[in-house]
Amino acid sequence: MNHLTSTGEAFQFWVLGTVAVIGALSTVLMRRAVHSALSLAGTMIILAVFYLANGAYFLGIVQIVVYTGAIMMLFLFVVMLVGVTAADSLTETIKGQRWLAVLCGLGFGILLIAGIANASLKSFTGLGQANAHGNVQGLAALIFTKYVFAFEITGALLITAAVGAMVLTHRERTEQVRTQRQMSEDRVRSKQVPPLPAPGVYARHNAVDVAGLLPDGTPAELTVMQTLRQRGQIRDVSSQALADLRALEQRSEERLGRTSGHGHDAGIAGESDRPGSTRSDRSDRLDREEEEAK
Repeated sequence: MNHLTSTGEAFQFWVLGTVAVIGALSTVLMRRAVHSALSLAGTMIILAVFYLANGAYFLGIVQIVVYTGAIMMLFLFVVMLVGVTAADSLTETIKGQRWLAVLCGLGFGILLIAGIANASLKSFTGLGQANAHGNVQGLAALIFTKYVFAFEITGALLITAAVGAMVLTHRERTEQVRTQRQMSEDRVRSKQVPPLPAPGVYARHNAVDVAGLLPDGTPAELTVMQTLRQRGQIRDVSSQALADLRALEQRSEERLGRTSGHGHDAGIAGESDRPGSTRSDRSDRLDREEEEAK
């Protein structure tokens, strides 16, 4: 019996199909492996919804539990635990593999377009016959009889994907692990035992591209990170700091010059206000100062 597609099924197909295509394209175009895996997991979940909507309940549950819940989550766990940097994607271990991947993708795309063009989408045929003795039994009979070759190829692809994930996350150590003692000896040999000083000029500039000043006012380039030193992006504020220092010294000299005539009286007033001092102590102190002045 032929069943025509209803309006609800058509709406579901076009909405979820669009999301599935976007997820598939994101899987291929994303630069980070974690984002690609998440996009592929979303596409698998939408495929499971299609299976459930078409009456293939067992296949839909298997799609969610086995593929999305086990394989993809395992892949995400390995990638997030070990990590794959952007430098790994730029290393081509096998020469010509990128062009071979492009050719294979074009070939599969042509086959997919040809299959869709020759498909008949007017009605569903064979669904009742396949589910006559149960969905699970019918699926098992088709997998291990008619589609056994495709089933074995799919298993080989899954094994290849698992091995590929192991290869991506495996890194051979070419150098011996340095101990803490060796790193301490290197710091002593480089004559830089303590940590490097922080950049910036106290109370004026605290930017990372401003070198700290030495006691003579010259900038210390070691206080700026190596990346900025190589780029030549160090701001020199030593002349401004020296000018501010000279202005501060001039103001201090002017202030001291104005108050030098009143220094003696100010000292007496300060001592008279000191708590715990008596009149006799103040008079004795004044007598000593007069004797020293004579």
